Amino acid sequence: MLTDDLISKEFPLNDEIIYLNHAAVSPWPLRTANAVKAFAEENSHYGAQNYLTWLETETKLRGQLQRLINAPSRDDIALLKNTSEALSVVATGINWQSGDNIVSSNEEFPSNRLPWLAQAKHGVEFRETEISSNNSAEQALIDACDGKTRLLTISSVQYGTGRCIDLKKLGEFCHANDILFCVDAIQSLGVLPFDAQTIHADFVMADAHKWMLGPEGIALFYCNPKVRDLLELHQFGWHMVKDVGNYGSKDWQIAESAQRFECGSPNMLGIHALSASLSLIEEAGIENISRNIINNSLYIIDNIKNIDGLNFISPTVQPHFAGIVTFNINAKNMSQLYSKLMKYKVICANRAGGIRFSPHFYTSKKTIDKGLEVLASNI
Repeated sequence: MLTDDLISKEFPLNDEIIYLNHAAVSPWPLRTANAVKAFAEENSHYGAQNYLTWLETETKLRGQLQRLINAPSRDDIALLKNTSEALSVVATGINWQSGDNIVSSNEEFPSNRLPWLAQAKHGVEFRETEISSNNSAEQALIDACDGKTRLLTISSVQYGTGRCIDLKKLGEFCHANDILFCVDAIQSLGVLPFDAQTIHADFVMADAHKWMLGPEGIALFYCNPKVRDLLELHQFGWHMVKDVGNYGSKDWQIAESAQRFECGSPNMLGIHALSASLSLIEEAGIENISRNIINNSLYIIDNIKNIDGLNFISPTVQPHFAGIVTFNINAKNMSQLYSKLMKYKVICANRAGGIRFSPHFYTSKKTIDKGLEVLASNI
């Protein structure tokens, strides 16, 4: 349950900081910092004596991630290093044929562009569909598909413009047309409810360090069990085998679960940290979190829309935005404005040709007001 006491306890941010940059890297909740400290202390004094207990935390985390995206089973969850690695596992794992094409948008972060462009060596075309000036981004993506489209890959929320995509519409189209559906969910997990089964997702990936309030260096990778065998593996090691722990076996078999994508030792420090962060998200409730984030975004939109010369880069009408509000101001140098905001401790980002604010569920109206006061005094 989301309460003021919970928020004040879990986010003891420095009073000088006006943090509006959760679409980049989020501050850790107090429980996450404490989990990391406790793990470090345990390791320092006892080494790996309690490794079996650590494995219980790993199993717990898979269950938390399964619930977060409504995967069929925790066995469908792999723990990788980052979104880029997960996307690369998919891009390099598919047996591409010359003439295949991949459909995506023209607003993607490089992580959801470069792995697909690299498949040009197999004669695969990467179609960057124009969605920025389109009233229906989803229909533009659908129209870009044809009989040779093998996969459609899209960010659930665009990192720069903050555009929120109707994943259900795209997923239903892909499912009906035998097209693989890949979702980079890094800008929506921890922001909006997510249902991998309802949207017919084949692949979902997301780093922990943004809206999930976790550390860098650990990421979710969901692979639909129906298509798991389509991905050829290119990384091998002791951890991706069926009989994991039987180090002397010469007759090895690939794990049937998504653990097949984890070739080596897990990031136990990251596992403990992310599990703690997700415990807060579950305690607060994703519906409550989503409501707060949307309200915070609306609050920013309503309070800057009358600034002279201001243009919204991000959508301002629901359901087309989530936690990101990006804007520019006529005749103003956005890089210089960004530097001024950062100088006065308004932590934000310079993206898509404008200033990007991204408040989380715990961000108070008082904090937002302070940030907007700094903005107003520097334009």
